[in-house]
Amino acid sequence: MQSCLFYLTVDSRVFRPAARCSETMPRPRKRLAGPAGQDKKGPAGKCMKTKNPGEASTRAENSSPQKTSTLKECEKNLSRYWLMKSEPESRLEKGVDVKFSIEDLKAQPKQTAYWDGVRNYQARNFLRAMKLEEEAFFYHSNCKEPGIAGLMKIVKEAYPDHTQFEKSSPYYDPSSKKDNPKWSMVDVQFVRMMKRFIPLAELRTHHQAHRATGGPLKNMALFTLQRLSVQPLTQEEFDFILSLEEKEPS
Repeated sequence: MQSCLFYLTVDSRVFRPAARCSETMPRPRKRLAGPAGQDKKGPAGKCMKTKNPGEASTRAENSSPQKTSTLKECEKNLSRYWLMKSEPESRLEKGVDVKFSIEDLKAQPKQTAYWDGVRNYQARNFLRAMKLEEEAFFYHSNCKEPGIAGLMKIVKEAYPDHTQFEKSSPYYDPSSKKDNPKWSMVDVQFVRMMKRFIPLAELRTHHQAHRATGGPLKNMALFTLQRLSVQPLTQEEFDFILSLEEKEPS
């Protein structure tokens, strides 16, 4: 993700078509949301339809040497790449279907949507750090086979997430004020599908091997910051994952 000086908690968010905010505009939904600092995804790879208890405290999270190493690695890397999670299967959150797959993004006008509903401070800070044209993997989560489905890019830098002010939204935050909004979103645009779907199980195999050998995925945030739905990638991690497209599944 980028030079990372952030809080370490967990998050959730929904995905909607990029456009000027309008109360009457139809909005495809994506990703679940929860209270600030709390994620309703389970650990990476565990596909669930039910809520999880809150993550451990920020102090406990920050005490992990592996997670500290991930953030330090991100600080050193000037290239900015991302992994952003979305739910490709239908699931209702307060009456809202949070399903949004990469196919849904591709079907949007100009293949563009805004990434809203983030209610975690670290993930919000990652969104705020994103710059135009930076690339992100579109990751399918909370599903039968989680993994990386395709590529997208940032086409509008962070701006206030209007859903924090909408009382009808699952992402409404009554503590956020319009003159000092807590939450931000970015616009993303579909780039392409992966040449082949890269499943979580394959990424985990490489991560475990690289922890022993010092390979590119040794500190990958998907496993060290696994509950975050917006995650940083180093250029080394990004390039290695792209290289997997050309190889037979391991």
